[in-house]
Amino acid sequence: MYLINKEENKIIELEKKTFSELKFKEREHLQEWIAKNPSSLGEELLIIQKEFNGFGETNERLDLLALDKLGNLVIIENKLDDSGRDVTWQTIKYASYCSSLTKQEIIKIYQEYLGSKENAEEKISEFFDNKDIDEIILNQGLNSQRLIMIAANFRKGVTSSVLWLMNFKMRIQCFKVTPYALNEQLFLNVEQILPTKDTEDFAISIASKAQEEIEAQETMKNRHLVRLKFWEEFLNLSNKKNNLFSNNSPSKESWIGKGIGMSGVNLNLGISGNYCRCEIYINKGTKELNKEIFDDLFKSKDKIEKITGEELIWERMDNNKTSRIKLELPGVSYFNENDWDKMMEYLIDASVRMEKAFREPIMKLNNKLKNR
Repeated sequence: MYLINKEENKIIELEKKTFSELKFKEREHLQEWIAKNPSSLGEELLIIQKEFNGFGETNERLDLLALDKLGNLVIIENKLDDSGRDVTWQTIKYASYCSSLTKQEIIKIYQEYLGSKENAEEKISEFFDNKDIDEIILNQGLNSQRLIMIAANFRKGVTSSVLWLMNFKMRIQCFKVTPYALNEQLFLNVEQILPTKDTEDFAISIASKAQEEIEAQETMKNRHLVRLKFWEEFLNLSNKKNNLFSNNSPSKESWIGKGIGMSGVNLNLGISGNYCRCEIYINKGTKELNKEIFDDLFKSKDKIEKITGEELIWERMDNNKTSRIKLELPGVSYFNENDWDKMMEYLIDASVRMEKAFREPIMKLNNKLKNR
């Protein structure tokens, strides 16, 4: 590796170093660098645990456990100056242990990593572009575990076994990490040596196809049919009591909505495996406009909540484009038909109160925005 000297129009060779001579350690240094900057491995990864040892009766621990953007578990094993001869077997063994982890177990593992200050489900949802946690598929399928090995040097036996395993569509990557020095400055080069780029493109296409097949199967499974049945029964019941959702059709989605006096501001009803909710969802134009609408409505908080008859949950969501104001019933699930009566009665009652409380202030705000 060379440093370009623009003033003298020449290149200066950096001094190649070893981790041991720099007194860097595997867990204290290399593992922490990767954990804090997983994009150094060439993609977006969400680190969900370090030194994971949840393998039943064994005392073994894998270095880093991550999720990729397709919901696959990524097992990352770090070595320093030498890969050792058993790293391939070690990593495969960890992948086999992780293959049985369920979605809820993965969320629990990540929650333990985060501690009590952050919510694992919310962080996973953010990583998957704010997709509803119920819609996110994790570690599903026989080909859902990926293996990444990192070392300064790989023994021939390791690279040979990796090349052989790749023939069986096992997704393994080897990254060579090399420290360099220039005077007091230190540099780290991270280079993927296996598979080569052409082979990697092929492996990614196989992975993408597998994930598409998984998601297609999931679409045909029970959850969409259950949702359709729930909304059919809800609309039948709701239409007997009022006409708020008389223009809606049953949906396979987790929500239905209707306008409430301003384009981009809707009265939505949502269901999940953990709650049902009625919300005013603000998604009009820019983030700045959405926050302005929210703030304007918040000025009438006391008046609005007097009409709804209870305090609302006001979520400005400063880091998101959208905002929402909601009533929520926790501890119910659309998967449990015994909860349906309770959920439907709640949604009907909440939607009537929310529509009554918000229609006038939203229409006034809409006229205000049009006239300015």
